[in-house]
Amino acid sequence: MVGGNLCLLLHPSGLVVGWDCATAHVPDKTFQWLIRQVDGRMMVLSDTGFHAAEGDPSHLKLCQRGAWQDRRLGETVLSMLTLVMHGKKVMHRGWAYGQARLAFSRAAFNVLVQWHAFQPHASGCVPLSMAEFSL
Repeated sequence: MVGGNLCLLLHPSGLVVGWDCATAHVPDKTFQWLIRQVDGRMMVLSDTGFHAAEGDPSHLKLCQRGAWQDRRLGETVLSMLTLVMHGKKVMHRGWAYGQARLAFSRAAFNVLVQWHAFQPHASGCVPLSMAEFSL
């Protein structure tokens, strides 16, 4: 069995605005290059696995479990990718094919969550739903 790591950058509305993947043995801090690309444009919340001894980007906020409730959005997106897009059942024999499947899934995710247009609550939170597309 082979695994991988997936790093997603999410807009506060829940859309995937950046992503990368690597093989399972790669540490989370490897994805700091992706985080540095949005410096000055957005704050990035992550778990402590993204901390690097040589220094973290200033806009990266490391969160202990339960510290920032805004991270629930990330958990919601990962849940939808797992349940609706079958994100944990990628069984390609070549790395390039697996990456292509991930790219397709991220693009399809962005289309499906916008299917009925974003209708934010009074708080500004956009409810994400794509359960109707689950087969």
